[in-house]
Amino acid sequence: MHDDTLPDDVPPRKRRKGIYILPNLFTLAALFGGFYSVVMAMNARFDLAALGVFAAMILDSLDGRVARMTNTQSAFGEQMDSLSDMVSFGAAPALIAYEWSLKGLGRWGWIAAFVYCACAALRLARFNVNTGVVDKRWFQGLPSPAAAALVAGFIWLVNEWGKRGGEVLYLSWTQITWVTFAFTLYAGLTMVTNAPFYSFKDIQMKKSVPFAVIVLIALGIAVINIHPPTVLFGLFVVYGLSGYVVYAWRKAKGQPVSVISTSTEEPDERGLHN
Repeated sequence: MHDDTLPDDVPPRKRRKGIYILPNLFTLAALFGGFYSVVMAMNARFDLAALGVFAAMILDSLDGRVARMTNTQSAFGEQMDSLSDMVSFGAAPALIAYEWSLKGLGRWGWIAAFVYCACAALRLARFNVNTGVVDKRWFQGLPSPAAAALVAGFIWLVNEWGKRGGEVLYLSWTQITWVTFAFTLYAGLTMVTNAPFYSFKDIQMKKSVPFAVIVLIALGIAVINIHPPTVLFGLFVVYGLSGYVVYAWRKAKGQPVSVISTSTEEPDERGLHN
């Protein structure tokens, strides 16, 4: 009679480690949004390119929440999310802005696009390094999705209000090109500052809220639907300035302006937190 039991000295076979499908599906969808934006920009469909960036933003905000809700967080998912962000909110907005108008500025155009792209990479790398030491309520520098929204939102707004060649929003095309240049540099450089931007991560979705909050959310949705490009762009401009306002307020009150408490791994940034 054959004995199927294993000898005591034979270790049990280790289970193969797999990849969680659900959160990574959202990450892949966000990555596709960035890739779609680049393809649409190459085909001069800049309105769709901008929408692709905003779609990637929505999907990127969901993957982490889905992972936490389903308890499927993983180191693989974190790395995948970071790489997806680099494409969707780093390379894609820079290429869209360059194809849309910056290439008309010659070397200044591609320099602005590269500065944005490089700052996005630096911001994501610093975020990954400082994850364990940063106050979760605040972002250190403008988050890359918000920076992408500033660039793509301006392009979407101009495309909604008029076409290339004539005056749009009381600006000539040359002026629009330089405004794009300014927005691209501002968004890029703000990503690598130490200005604190509210992260909204302390909002508990599972907790009950007063009825008035639901009414305000409904009103907010209605206001956005009045003219989505204008309203969304305006909201991200306000958010893109809010970090400097908080920084100045804390500085004036003599409060700490750094969102980092202690760190042995962060890059040497002495003098930038003062």
